[in-house]
Amino acid sequence: MVHGRDDDSQRTGVFRRSGSGGYDEIEKMYRPERRSSSGSAKGGEGRRRKDLPPGRVYDGTGAARKRRQSREQRRRRALRVTGAVLALLVVAPLVFAVGFYVWANGRLVRVEAMPAADGRPEEQPGTTYMVVGSDSRKDLSDDELQDLRTGRAEGKRTDTIMVVYVPEDGRPSIISVPRDSYVDIPGIGRNKINAAFSEALGGGPSTLVQTFEQSSGVRIDHYVEIGLGGFVDIVDAVGGVEMCPEEAMEDPKAGLDIEAGCQEMDGATALGYVRTRATARADLDRIQRQREFFSALISKATDTSTLANPFRSVPLVREGTETFEVDEGDSLMDLGGMAMAMREDPTTTSVPVGSTPTLDVGSVVVWDENASETMFAAMRQGQEIPEEVLRD
Repeated sequence: MVHGRDDDSQRTGVFRRSGSGGYDEIEKMYRPERRSSSGSAKGGEGRRRKDLPPGRVYDGTGAARKRRQSREQRRRRALRVTGAVLALLVVAPLVFAVGFYVWANGRLVRVEAMPAADGRPEEQPGTTYMVVGSDSRKDLSDDELQDLRTGRAEGKRTDTIMVVYVPEDGRPSIISVPRDSYVDIPGIGRNKINAAFSEALGGGPSTLVQTFEQSSGVRIDHYVEIGLGGFVDIVDAVGGVEMCPEEAMEDPKAGLDIEAGCQEMDGATALGYVRTRATARADLDRIQRQREFFSALISKATDTSTLANPFRSVPLVREGTETFEVDEGDSLMDLGGMAMAMREDPTTTSVPVGSTPTLDVGSVVVWDENASETMFAAMRQGQEIPEEVLRD
């Protein structure tokens, strides 16, 4: 202080002017530069912020930031839309598949095929399916009865009895059970195994399953039955099945007239082919053709060309589920399991036959005791059937 007055040049916060009357260097650090009437900073077209990348002009409006935010929002929106579309593409087929399965599974006709638990063989390794082709004319019109040469017999009997056996390890097998097999039938007595299925004698699916289980000791896990009309529909649904008979075959009773060699058989022709007995070994030839045709049919039905073609797969499922009869505990999944197993190049065989005597119930088939027991023992243990007991 001088003479009791404050010296402005020494006061804190007061800018000092230079001798020329302008601002000194300290003041320039705190005062903003005056802008021209055009709004640009004094001394140039604009000033760049040191913290921005080279070439970017800071105009103070935030436009660049808003553009970046807008781009980020569009990118996030696009990702959300893409994610929703991908989720739809994944979920929609799954929902359709589940709905289609539920619909198809509900169309299966279910019957009480498994006998009462008492007296049945215990659970065994491997999986067995009893497949029965019946001669039921149910749902066939008069024109179809005439075209298919089926006759007009009432009720139903077995045209085919097969056991599809899937061991724990090894090749599956399709085993024909001769309809004339002479066995003990619960509630009926000694007779042809076909009688166990006869409704007229008080039999049916459960009696047939029980008869086979008691005669072989092999437990049946699943039951599948199909009538004549259903067989024709399924063959037609897959577009026919190729077979290669070695000889020409003609049987007016079965409506069959075919040449030797490979040919595509439609439903009506296939039905005559698997039913005719007009060959040298009659019923034994017939069951051999039935096994071969069944294997070829399953192979065609599960081929990629069929499953990937909705004009084949949808009619196949529709016809199959409408005509198959299965046990109350079976599902479409069980049928699929059998079909997939049949794609593994199954062996085809028959229960070994020992003799064919004529008894009070007519000409019958007596199983070869030793060979059939070897076959059944392997099945009870979940093992592949030994080659030495395989029969044509």
